[in-house]
Amino acid sequence: MKGYKSHPYIPNSVLEVQKEMLKEIGLNSLEELHAEIPDEIKLKEGINLPKPFQSEYELKRHVEGILSKNKTCKENLNFLGAGCFQHYVPALCDEINSRGEFLTAYGGEPYNDFGRFQALFEYQSLVAELVDMDVVNVPTMDGAQAAATAVRMAARITQRDEVLVPKAMDYEKFLIMKNYCAPDLTLIQVAYNKENGQLDLEDLRKKVSEKTAAIFFENPSFLGFIEENGQEISNIAHDAGALSVVGVDPSSLGVLAPPSQYGADIISGDLQPLGIHMNYGGGQSGFIATRDEEKFVMEFPSRLFGIAPTCVEGEYGFGDVAYDRTSFGHHRHEGKEYVGTQTALWGITAGVYLATMGPKGMYELGKTIMQKSQYAVKRLSEIKGVKGSLFTGVNFKEFVVDFNETGKRVKEINRLLIEKGIFGGKDLSKDFPELGESALYCVTEVHTKEDIDKLVVAIQECVKA
Repeated sequence: MKGYKSHPYIPNSVLEVQKEMLKEIGLNSLEELHAEIPDEIKLKEGINLPKPFQSEYELKRHVEGILSKNKTCKENLNFLGAGCFQHYVPALCDEINSRGEFLTAYGGEPYNDFGRFQALFEYQSLVAELVDMDVVNVPTMDGAQAAATAVRMAARITQRDEVLVPKAMDYEKFLIMKNYCAPDLTLIQVAYNKENGQLDLEDLRKKVSEKTAAIFFENPSFLGFIEENGQEISNIAHDAGALSVVGVDPSSLGVLAPPSQYGADIISGDLQPLGIHMNYGGGQSGFIATRDEEKFVMEFPSRLFGIAPTCVEGEYGFGDVAYDRTSFGHHRHEGKEYVGTQTALWGITAGVYLATMGPKGMYELGKTIMQKSQYAVKRLSEIKGVKGSLFTGVNFKEFVVDFNETGKRVKEINRLLIEKGIFGGKDLSKDFPELGESALYCVTEVHTKEDIDKLVVAIQECVKA
């Protein structure tokens, strides 16, 4: 303990205080607290840590200095999406989710439930209306987990162990699903049409079998195009005794039919487009929705909130539905899956966003995004050597820009765009090598005509450089 100094922020690090606390519990040293840990895995030397700051002010300045190195979307134009999107966040969303009873509450338990159960019930109801389903869970950690959980639900319902997924999906999402489903559930990729990006139905029919638990596809797809064969894909799944599981971007549902109207049994998606800031890649949250049928409801691993009678006749409250089916119930080892802390705060935020927008607002949002993204495709196609959209057909929000004929690599173009204060699209050359030098661009309601025109001029200069 020679040269020991107390920690400036932790009062009980003072040596005298430690001795008094150890004496109270019958120990002589801090090391005795960890006596059960094998000696061979204990760290023998000190950790090489920088000296602690002696004041809160110094610490704050240090952290702010680090954060100032970030290049953000406030001072740069952003056309990067690929799972984390720049949408406008109404001030009301931040106002409500920063309230103490929501921001600091944990899991919605009775000791901190000041409307949290009801807020989550309202969120579930609003998302259910948006996707045209009956039951929606409290949020998962992100959309990838929601998709993985959805196909595991399908596997338990069908008692099968294979899931067909599109090759034209986010590779990181595929790896998350693969990891989450291993080792008892196998994901099999289905090819896509190189002209329009649509799921290859011939390849799908070859790969579907009596082992298929579900066919998972996304609409809009990761590459932005709208999947036009949704009903046929669902029919193929149902004819094989499998379920149709569809991943959806909720910001598209003001203008696109919800997957329930083309055969989806389970719907999953990201909540981030619904009033949630990007937060340096954070702000992620996912949802799952099904019909109100026992075979689906009882396979949800996460919490569901419903209206329930109270001990006072004629009075109703909000509480858990079929709580024992979750890993939070009394028999955790019998839970469908283990579910840890979820992103309830983002569910409440999404609920506020949907209540604020309403059906008309969601329609205007979708319409605006489609108009602006189509304008961007048209303008980019005017650049010599650039194809504004690699795939034929209609896109929503995102689209693949083909730079192969420019002789420039996407990596180089993006570097030059950064110098001009623009975040270019996601480089697809690694995850989709068959597309060559292509990038996934994203246009939302926040982009003006001037923003898009500025991008076009900047790319023209980059490909000539």
